[in-house]
Amino acid sequence: MKNIRVWEIALAAGVVCAVICGAWASSAQSSLSDKLVRLHVVANSDAEHDQELKRRVRDGVLEAARPLIAEAGGADAAALALENGLPYLQRAAREEIERLGYAYPVTAELAYEDFPTREYDGFSIPAGRYRALRVTIGQGAGRNWWCVVFPPLCDAAAAPPAARARAIADAAVKAGLSDADALLIAEQDGIKLKFRCVELWQELRRLFR
Repeated sequence: MKNIRVWEIALAAGVVCAVICGAWASSAQSSLSDKLVRLHVVANSDAEHDQELKRRVRDGVLEAARPLIAEAGGADAAALALENGLPYLQRAAREEIERLGYAYPVTAELAYEDFPTREYDGFSIPAGRYRALRVTIGQGAGRNWWCVVFPPLCDAAAAPPAARARAIADAAVKAGLSDADALLIAEQDGIKLKFRCVELWQELRRLFR
């Protein structure tokens, strides 16, 4: 009986710790999401040629977006610049599609979307709801490509390994990310545990809605 009570107390303590950890991690992710604009490119299909086209369109859109957000001092300004530039971004995507010999339609929009946890070279982004530039190619039935258009973390992650950490940090600081935000996305021991806390907390909230 005594052993059962010990286990009950331990279980209750574990639940309380999980709730506290999850609430903190979810709050941190929410704060971070206000400072990022994600990029979400959806391929026409999972066929290899469509997946390669997706990557080419991704590169074209990122290149077209750079001058639009070059002077943006925060995510709101970047999102507004991208929204105003949607016709330009959509045209850049369409030109890349046509240049490669395809006739797929393409759309570009700004929207809020739910993203899974994603790991990149030098940084990771926790699961959650983010503002995103979404580019859909053709039927939009293929695998996605996710990254971050503002701050330009994916551009920074493409830097040589020796300069990658500094490039990511510089991009984060320019975008106004705090030290806490930077620690949340920086690669480090335990990051997967922190992000799993975010996911578990969101799952728990959905269960009790």
